[in-house]
Amino acid sequence: MHHVSFRQLQSLVLVARHESVSRAADAMHLTQPAVSLQLRTLEEITGMALTRKDGRNIQLTAAGEVMADFSERILRLWEQATDELAALQGVTSGTLRIGAVTTAEHLLPPLLVPFTLKRPDVRLKLQVGNRTEIINMLARHEIELAIMGTPPRELRTNAARFARHPMAFVASPSHPLMKKKKITLSDVMAANLLVRERGSGTRTAVEKLLREEGHAAEFGSEVSSNEAIKRMVSAGLGVGFLSVHACGLEFETGLLAMLPMAHNPVEADWHIMHLSDQAIPKVAASFQDFVIENGQELVRKELESFYKQLRKRPAAYR
Repeated sequence: MHHVSFRQLQSLVLVARHESVSRAADAMHLTQPAVSLQLRTLEEITGMALTRKDGRNIQLTAAGEVMADFSERILRLWEQATDELAALQGVTSGTLRIGAVTTAEHLLPPLLVPFTLKRPDVRLKLQVGNRTEIINMLARHEIELAIMGTPPRELRTNAARFARHPMAFVASPSHPLMKKKKITLSDVMAANLLVRERGSGTRTAVEKLLREEGHAAEFGSEVSSNEAIKRMVSAGLGVGFLSVHACGLEFETGLLAMLPMAHNPVEADWHIMHLSDQAIPKVAASFQDFVIENGQELVRKELESFYKQLRKRPAAYR
């Protein structure tokens, strides 16, 4: 009987994920012919066709779907086994697979750096995407932990709150609204409010805020990235609603400022979570414990200059 290699299983999993041999080859740092050979060898061993061409894409056959599912489980179990063996030697090692919504990408360095510096054997695989993308990655077991504002209703997760999350209406310091004594949500909506795409955390938050105040969620523009919103707003092309984590540099350099209005910023919670029916590796459990214990303090230090500025504002705007 022929033995299957981990490389063959990984080739099938990545081809299934990317629907492309070339993209799978890039992810594995191999040549396209090498990945094709791995797939052919696996098909010879199983005696069944595992993939088929669908235009420019590669799709799995029914047998390929079954094999890809078991391949993912086998590869994941092997990684968990190596982590458990390392733990017996008192070493925290393995690959930390974590996903975070785009709003949280500026939050992650102060969390990940102190954790990994003390654990040099830990490898990191970080995925950043919108809320829907991160939920799908968690459901497909591509990541073990996810960081987002509100736990998903679509999945059963064990979620823990670890920090507060400030989001704010921002504009260029030269924007006309900056000189107005009393700014309302109607003023903001009339000033070309730029928001992220549907499904993002900040979009969900601003829609909730508007509903609570009796406003229709009608926006000036929908933009697919925080960076694009910041550039447009700093150029005077409207106002934005963004995570304070994403605007630290722009606040410091004077490119952006918070609108002087009551209840700005608004705060929500950051949560870290994993699937409730899925045992997570020790390295993921260690990071989750670290974040729950230290997350709020690390976030506070990261935003210390912001909160100092916030305390200097008139009481009416806090």
